[in-house]
Amino acid sequence: MAARNYGQYCGVVTAVELVGERWALLIVRDLLVGARRYSDLKNGLPRIPTNILSTRLKELQQAGVVRRVPLAHGLVYELTEFGRGLEDVILALGRWGFQAMGEPDQGDIVTPDSMTIAFRTAFSPDAASALPSTVYDAHIADFALRLHVESADLRVLRLGTAPRGTAHLAFASGPALRKLISGEVSPADAIEQEVVHVLSGDPALLGRFAETFHLAARPAA
Repeated sequence: MAARNYGQYCGVVTAVELVGERWALLIVRDLLVGARRYSDLKNGLPRIPTNILSTRLKELQQAGVVRRVPLAHGLVYELTEFGRGLEDVILALGRWGFQAMGEPDQGDIVTPDSMTIAFRTAFSPDAASALPSTVYDAHIADFALRLHVESADLRVLRLGTAPRGTAHLAFASGPALRKLISGEVSPADAIEQEVVHVLSGDPALLGRFAETFHLAARPAA
């Protein structure tokens, strides 16, 4: 149940009481990608103390946001239908927070789940629907994601060691990919400045990627 009570009758207050504790929304973020074991959640949030992770999961279960599902080899956590209703909230928070992102601090990491949500946050269905279907392989840090764009639909999959089929464009990047998504650098400059390293495919498709995945930078005060 709610760890805090703010004493106000308001939908925003109820939401904050249910998922406003530290780490709670990041757990929800990762579960939006798919069901996860406890160890998966811990690995995806390496700085969360184990007792806090256990507490947050119990609170989210009591709130009806998360449930435990038994499998043959243990238990996984997944979002309930009520919990999946937070997807638009998480994506909107990501778009809002993107505007305030600067350079990463030392020790900051990106994870497959965080980048999956980041790409879903930056995805522009309107732009994508006007462009040909395209498959991108994005190699970030020590993992790779396949971005399958077809009309206004985006599917993001974790790539294994032997991906099925060939992407139209495969590239490697890091946190500096934010500069391309925000429009701070053009696709051509991103390649020249080594923000993006094209691994295979037509480098011109990076322009299509920048149209498809775009978030506006923070407006000047």
